[in-house]
Amino acid sequence: MITNRFARARGGDEPASAGRLDRRSFLLGSAAGLGALGLAGCASDGGMTFAEASKWYGAVPEERFPIPAADISKLDPKYYRRTVRYDSKEAPGTIIVDPANYYVYRIEGDGAATRYGANVGRQGFLWSGEAYVGRKSEWPIWTPPPEMIKRQPEAAKYAGGMAPGLDNPLGARALHLYQNGRYTLYTIYSTSDPDTIGTNLTSGCTGLLTQDMIDLYAHTPVKTKVIVLPA
Repeated sequence: MITNRFARARGGDEPASAGRLDRRSFLLGSAAGLGALGLAGCASDGGMTFAEASKWYGAVPEERFPIPAADISKLDPKYYRRTVRYDSKEAPGTIIVDPANYYVYRIEGDGAATRYGANVGRQGFLWSGEAYVGRKSEWPIWTPPPEMIKRQPEAAKYAGGMAPGLDNPLGARALHLYQNGRYTLYTIYSTSDPDTIGTNLTSGCTGLLTQDMIDLYAHTPVKTKVIVLPA
């Protein structure tokens, strides 16, 4: 797991120590609300060995900021990326976020989907609805919203944007979700922290391990439909 230069928060939106922030505390304050709409699906899967998963989640040295291997000893095997049975009437390529089970699905067609483990919004910030990918970013700049700066004044130094890099809360890739031509402030982003997968962490954004996010990003064009199911 990447060791950030920021201390890990102990809970809520409060920093671990005065004047210090981390990826987790940043993402706790990064989104607003949407309306409700959802679909249901079913999935089944086979197993994957630790050795096989280690290959999926290995280092990515060719990136702009070389990505170290994920420490998958901290990841429940049920969250390994895999192809599963998923019955849906949605078109291939559609992304379905299932916050109740901490999964993101990419519909492949013929009753199959690629499934990724995810972290999702914490209580009070969960949402469900339909959006689309309005913009894609490689190594994006992260800008804290005004609401977060009010809760965490130390984030104000990034009001003009935090430079890309391994410490940036959005990580290596981000899919920015839009409705009716307007950015919702929600993203599907990359995280270097395996122990966050399967947790309620953010203010509505959805995080995948960096290696999984790079895979999803590569297969997701702008305008892709995104459905977030009720939790």
